Amino acid sequence: MDRPQVNKLVIVGGGTAGWITAAAFARLLGTRLQIELVESEAIGTVGVGEATIPQIIRLNAILGLDENAFLRATSGTFKLGIEFVDWGRKGSRYLHTFGDTGMNLGHVAFHHYWRRSAGTAADPRGLWDYSLHQMAADQARFGKLDRVGNTSMTGLAYAYHFDASRYALFLREYAEGKGVTRTEGIVKSVQRNGESGDITSITLKGGKQVAGDFFIDCTGFRSLLLGETLGVGYQDWSKWLPCDRALAVPSERLPTLVPYTRATAKDAGWQWRIPLQHRTGNGHVYSSGFTTDEAAADTLLAGLDTKALRDPRPIRFTTGRRETFWAHNCAAIGLSSGFLEPLESTSIHLIQSHVSRLIQLFPRAGDPAAMREEYNQRCEAEFAQIRDFLILHYHQTAREDSEFWRYCKNMAVPDSLTHKIALFAAAGRVGRDVDDLFRDASWVQVMLGQGVMPADYDPMADQIAPAQLAEFLGNVKTLVTRAVASLSTHEDYLRTHCPADPSLLAA
Repeated sequence: MDRPQVNKLVIVGGGTAGWITAAAFARLLGTRLQIELVESEAIGTVGVGEATIPQIIRLNAILGLDENAFLRATSGTFKLGIEFVDWGRKGSRYLHTFGDTGMNLGHVAFHHYWRRSAGTAADPRGLWDYSLHQMAADQARFGKLDRVGNTSMTGLAYAYHFDASRYALFLREYAEGKGVTRTEGIVKSVQRNGESGDITSITLKGGKQVAGDFFIDCTGFRSLLLGETLGVGYQDWSKWLPCDRALAVPSERLPTLVPYTRATAKDAGWQWRIPLQHRTGNGHVYSSGFTTDEAAADTLLAGLDTKALRDPRPIRFTTGRRETFWAHNCAAIGLSSGFLEPLESTSIHLIQSHVSRLIQLFPRAGDPAAMREEYNQRCEAEFAQIRDFLILHYHQTAREDSEFWRYCKNMAVPDSLTHKIALFAAAGRVGRDVDDLFRDASWVQVMLGQGVMPADYDPMADQIAPAQLAEFLGNVKTLVTRAVASLSTHEDYLRTHCPADPSLLAA
């Protein structure tokens, strides 16, 4: 059958997923699409995604958002990376930063030169001793630094921490200003075309009907449209990522606003800490198969650095993804498409990457089968790559001090990850896919941080003499030290450029 022109887009569900979707579509396709978002204030959002990765800067740039205004409205802070505590072993600590460590020389990555030096007594220091981001994080400093002096050393790469609910409100105001219509209501039923199976409309409690040509499911874990209505199944990945519950609780503001997220491994999961200008976001992600809800709550509260502001809020989930992300005339964005725990702050990235991909492949009319197939293949690959990166944190560990960690250390993992670990362990090479979200530098830092020390290094690193190597490493260290000394404190930078709205600080 002939398919009509796609003129009306209906987004079902709000929150961060819904309003990122609405804002991006309004900005890039708003001149040819009528956009309506349906949500209910009676339905809460998960709202654990308060930490991001640098890709969000691109989204904000596309939308034309002012960084300082956005941070003021969301009580935001800057983020240079994620500190992992007690993951590779108890007592271990490393920072997965958003930037390079050291400086590449020729066509050889810096960590190969470091590995060559680390094999002798000449330089026992760790890779992070040459990290601009590590030193800035340790001193709670931040500033805009694109490049270090006149060298090829890249400057500070960063992302944000922010209040996710305020971000959604910020984007709602933006989207409505671009012509998006918001409709308040709870979906009672979904109507489909008897011949094509496409969704034609939704009916709200009270009887109002909202028709559309294309629908985006932002209904969270329920996946009302893609899962319940269209019957798209779910791939359960809990055999590799066994955590299935979380408790989230805000606490008072940290005395010093550090520019990084912290993830601390616990006996049956891990605990996050996210510093905001008005409070601290905290949570405990854990496996119900290895601990009780009561014990998990006790662990969370005992691990807080500041006083809790309310009781912990429970969240249940199954790590995995939908069998397909776009079926018929409906695509799922956010939790309705799948869930990968927030260990590497990828939740909001997955929203924006799926939105960007959908806009690139969005059908005007006719049969969208080719676009749909391309979209699904690329989303599936992205989920699998992120999945493997998360599994690496759990599986590559020396910990055997609890039943949970013994399980993670000894579990069978996907062949794709086994290959990556073996390749890096052999000679520090990174088997990264072209479209992999995580850069070589990220794989290097987490591999080393989790205890994978390469047995060898790139032989091209032997092209310089030992004295030249020592001089090169010393110069890198000096450049890093001087660059960090030139930065203001994170707190001063926020106070000068983007202090939170005083009315929000008390909220």
